[in-house]
Amino acid sequence: MSLASPPQSTGFLFDMDGTLVDSLSDIGNAMNVVLASYGFPEHAIETYKTLVGEGARSLVEKSLPNDAKHLTSEALTRYKARYATHLVVESKPYEGIVEMLTALRARGDKLGVVTNKPHDAAVLVMKTLFPSFHFEIVLGQKEGMPHKPDPSGALLAAKALGTQPSETFFVGDTDTDMKTANNAGMIAVGVLWGFRDEAELRAHGAHHISRHPLDLLAVR
Repeated sequence: MSLASPPQSTGFLFDMDGTLVDSLSDIGNAMNVVLASYGFPEHAIETYKTLVGEGARSLVEKSLPNDAKHLTSEALTRYKARYATHLVVESKPYEGIVEMLTALRARGDKLGVVTNKPHDAAVLVMKTLFPSFHFEIVLGQKEGMPHKPDPSGALLAAKALGTQPSETFFVGDTDTDMKTANNAGMIAVGVLWGFRDEAELRAHGAHHISRHPLDLLAVR
């Protein structure tokens, strides 16, 4: 791998939670408030690493006890209301993320975010934690937009970047992200500072593994 002469308009699309932003505590705390409201047992925050990644409804359904799955829609409403007012309590960029993004931007790469987090929440988190940083697109879950690993959002984002899918790196921390990248014909980059391990990422099609954000500067 070489840092010299990067191709023009290389695109990087990033997952948000577990990739750019360490948001596990805020997500887990919001869900635990909902569980407590029903009198259900709460989960350890670390447990949420295995529950997130496929959107809010999936998170809520997985978090509820097996005999309470029928409450998913109601609990989802409660979760969204709680999380909307506690988006950035403990959430913060992972160490090295700002430096990595700054270096990619400085060499002319195009940057975007594609997440299963609801769109308005995603935009607010990015504006709060990266107030002076410009992304070509921040795309969260919207009505009519399929969740990852459906490639629709990733392909739309690549179009906004002005890059071909085959020239676009899709960077994420879960199997969902690796599947998304491969479904979109993009280069899948798995990161190890997030919510899942290397074995999962490689098993679901990671072309590259990044152990620190600055490693992304050498990915080609």
